[in-house]
Amino acid sequence: LMGACRDASTAIEAAFDARERTGSIDVDGYRPRLRTGIHLGRPRKIGGDYFGVDVNIAARLTEAAKPGEIIVSDRTLQALDSATVTATRRRFSAKGAPPDLVAHVIQPPS
Repeated sequence: LMGACRDASTAIEAAFDARERTGSIDVDGYRPRLRTGIHLGRPRKIGGDYFGVDVNIAARLTEAAKPGEIIVSDRTLQALDSATVTATRRRFSAKGAPPDLVAHVIQPPS
């Protein structure tokens, strides 16, 4: 699933909310856990879809996330008010992602 938001704060709020809401789902003992990647960029919109390097970066961050994790790019983290999240730097490299991309696992502030 891909979502597009106008700013980093809205994307982070949506990710925290989605993770919390899926936490209550239980289907015959199966409890799904989201893996989320967020990157702030300028994707190309064609029709009702988005394309480009920034979309690919978000997808690679999502692939790198463990179940229940939200990983953001350094660009996304820098766009946030530091009081909105706690962040831990995460090693990251993926095909198609810039080699200097820095990623962070984020949590709501404690």
